Amino acid sequence: MKESRVIDLYTWSTPNGRKVSIMLEETGLPYKVHAINIGRSDQFKPEFIKLNPNSKIPAIVDPDGPDGKPIAMMESGAILVYLAGKTGKFLPASTRGKYEALQWLMFQMGGVGPIFGQVHHFLRTAREAVPYAIERYARETQRLYGVLDARLKDHEYLAGEYSIADIATYPWVARYEWHKTDLNAFAHVKRWFDGLSARSAVQRGMKVPALP
Repeated sequence: MKESRVIDLYTWSTPNGRKVSIMLEETGLPYKVHAINIGRSDQFKPEFIKLNPNSKIPAIVDPDGPDGKPIAMMESGAILVYLAGKTGKFLPASTRGKYEALQWLMFQMGGVGPIFGQVHHFLRTAREAVPYAIERYARETQRLYGVLDARLKDHEYLAGEYSIADIATYPWVARYEWHKTDLNAFAHVKRWFDGLSARSAVQRGMKVPALP
């Protein structure tokens, strides 16, 4: 089997960035970290925009693309699907299982990430308090936790087996204190969260990039 060459990961210490570093740790693919400090607007530098026209982290460059040529990938969900396809890991083999995982990945991409992110903004970085926005996004955050909790009541993982859906969702739930959520109020989410937190690959991936 041909040995994989090193993947370049362009990332920062955000939930979206950590999705990909966790996935790379879980798959065991070799990778090199390039820290893109979004606090210094590194994502808007011309050399990064060439990799990701949308100026968002993360992005990867895989020298061993599907056609044997280098490929640059943006959008964390798409990167997870790509890496799952490359390795044959963390996307169920059955057709039903694959689509269950993809639907919960889309749930994270379209719901959990954007809504939790808005709560973080209005609670932590907005220049002034906007009570309507805080109440709106906090209420929706709690609803989304309820959806996760109902799913995890009867499933060990979001797609039945550990998959990219879990990898995508975990780093956002890991900031539960940022959006003032008591995980004890969602027993099934807490059980799932504690289980993922114990995984060594998750622990390593959450520390990328290593900051001073």
